[in-house]
Amino acid sequence: MSTTLRSNRRDEAGFLPLDGYGAIGEGRSVALTAEDGGIDWWCVPNMDSPPLFDRLLIGSDALPDGSQAGHFSITPTRPFRAIRNYRPGSNVLETRFITDDAEAMLTESLNSGPAGRLPWAELARRIDVLRGTMEFAVTLRFGHRAGCRSPYMSCAGPHVLFHVGGVLGAFLYGDALAIASHDDNCICGTLTIPEGGQEILAIVAGADEPLVIPDLRAINARIDVSDREWRDWSALFDEDRFVIRHALALKLLLYSPSGAIAAAATSSLPERIGGEKNYDYRLAWVRDAGYAIASFLQIGAEAEAKAALTWLLRQLCLHGAQVCFLLDGGTDGQMREFDLPGYRGSRPVVHGNRAADQHQHGIYGDIFETVAAFTRAGNIIDARSAETLSHLADECADRWREKDAGIWELPEEQHYTMSKISCWQALSRAVELADTRHLPTTCRDRWDRERARVAKWIDANCWDEAKRTYIMYPGSERLDASIALAVRFGFERRDRLALTLDAIDRDLGTGGLHYRYGGMEQEEGCFLACSFWMVEARALLGQTEAARHALARLKTICGEGILPEMIDPSDHSWLGNLPQGLSHLAALQAAVALN
Repeated sequence: MSTTLRSNRRDEAGFLPLDGYGAIGEGRSVALTAEDGGIDWWCVPNMDSPPLFDRLLIGSDALPDGSQAGHFSITPTRPFRAIRNYRPGSNVLETRFITDDAEAMLTESLNSGPAGRLPWAELARRIDVLRGTMEFAVTLRFGHRAGCRSPYMSCAGPHVLFHVGGVLGAFLYGDALAIASHDDNCICGTLTIPEGGQEILAIVAGADEPLVIPDLRAINARIDVSDREWRDWSALFDEDRFVIRHALALKLLLYSPSGAIAAAATSSLPERIGGEKNYDYRLAWVRDAGYAIASFLQIGAEAEAKAALTWLLRQLCLHGAQVCFLLDGGTDGQMREFDLPGYRGSRPVVHGNRAADQHQHGIYGDIFETVAAFTRAGNIIDARSAETLSHLADECADRWREKDAGIWELPEEQHYTMSKISCWQALSRAVELADTRHLPTTCRDRWDRERARVAKWIDANCWDEAKRTYIMYPGSERLDASIALAVRFGFERRDRLALTLDAIDRDLGTGGLHYRYGGMEQEEGCFLACSFWMVEARALLGQTEAARHALARLKTICGEGILPEMIDPSDHSWLGNLPQGLSHLAALQAAVALN
């Protein structure tokens, strides 16, 4: 995270700039915690559950039904500045609050235990006062799930319980918290801690299941257990701090109950403030999962790579070549809109994603590239998976001449250049897997012939000689930054790809960042993954100094914490869902390529 001193930056409507959030998680859920001590987003018990805290998308204004946004805030009552950092090699987050006469540290963790993920959600928040005496305002308010649920609280012995739409939880705290008000929706109070003092506040929760109420001392101890588990995991890899930080962010998005990898931990954060490009990314895309598996393999995270690949191949076997899947498996093309304000007035607010109903040729290349990386690392594909892959290779050979929605999931189907390159990639990897006896060889020669036909088609239809670049699709005037990925995929026309990179920098680049494709300047910010793909491509083409310079510039722009989907090049404000897996994947791949 950035170590810059920050004062309270919420606007009048209660919204915080997106770069003011950090993420904590435990392999099942992810919470976004704000630099002012507010947890504004937490879906319980799973990443794709309805949010328990939803101030991220609502702000501080009351809704028409009188309800207010859910959040769990521990905020100094006096003016303060804040410094935020993740602990080294860990996803435990620390925020240092500084007032004129006091200083305190807030340490936050979604806890795990020494045997791995706990069978309940445990959000732990420890406050240590390092200097002076500091008073905090504490607010615990539950979201109404877009007006679909009405929270209520109850007591069981000394414990304060809450009930929200099937979620049962307990708010745990010590004697120092002075409760000022308490109703079914909210608990408000103050917490005064002297120098050297420490207090723990925590939530334990689950859905439709018995609830364990741990002792606060055990919860406190598990913060450091969780930190040690993160550090032990990251210490397995001989990589620099930059790579480890992005690997830790990716690990947050790995949904451990199934092995799925979520594209992001949030929904409906806008690609332009006030715009309508607001999507739910709490699903597992074949593309993102494939890139994540390859990245885990590159750094030696074999267990994570195996779990994710097993899940992905199982879904493809059961459901065929779908674009994305639910985290617990299966598909759902339904998208539901909710009557909520949206982040800084950006609507719609949605649950679900219609991309599952699209066809994208890119999924063929993504899955075959992933399996090829898995086998090159010395691993083995089972017979059922080999059969599934053979059928997918046949399907790719049959369908590559069709139009599709492309990597950017556009409503207009076209013969997208990147989609054709992905088909070439899939058939190339299928041939290699057959040659190394990982796939049946029955159709190997057919795949090889189709691969050659795809390459010939791309050269004949997708190259613009006048512009000296590959274009987005035949006849288009636009460029597509995703074509930078063709270098990683080993596409044969490296001379033309080098020229295309120059054209992308010229037409889509601005201040070290890049738009996805032509004409997006008025609709969205720059897509971070594209800029990191450009770094990787130049590194793989031997343009090392240019790649190093571009990566250094991106590090300055992005900081050292979690990454969003997009950045506004005019002021470097963050846009889109976060933490965005594709951004972290691209950053990691760029650094590894340079190393």
